[in-house]
Amino acid sequence: MPHVVVKLFPGRTDEQKKACAKRITAALIETVNATEGSVSVAFHEVAKKDWENVYNIEITGEEESLYKKPGYKMVEGEIVND
Repeated sequence: MPHVVVKLFPGRTDEQKKACAKRITAALIETVNATEGSVSVAFHEVAKKDWENVYNIEITGEEESLYKKPGYKMVEGEIVND
């Protein structure tokens, strides 16, 4: 029963989110033997000014569970690419 939450900046259309959810679902079916009916995908839009909370709590705060790490850092509340 995979449930995926995608956090991203606002600005994507419903069509983009639906297309992304479809591809995430297909990847889960292919890679972890999920069934389409068992997959759910949610999108949570996070304002850029609030991204530091996501970064500190859910990214660096749970680094041991990340299988894909970001190519950026947060420095004094700003996103800095590596």
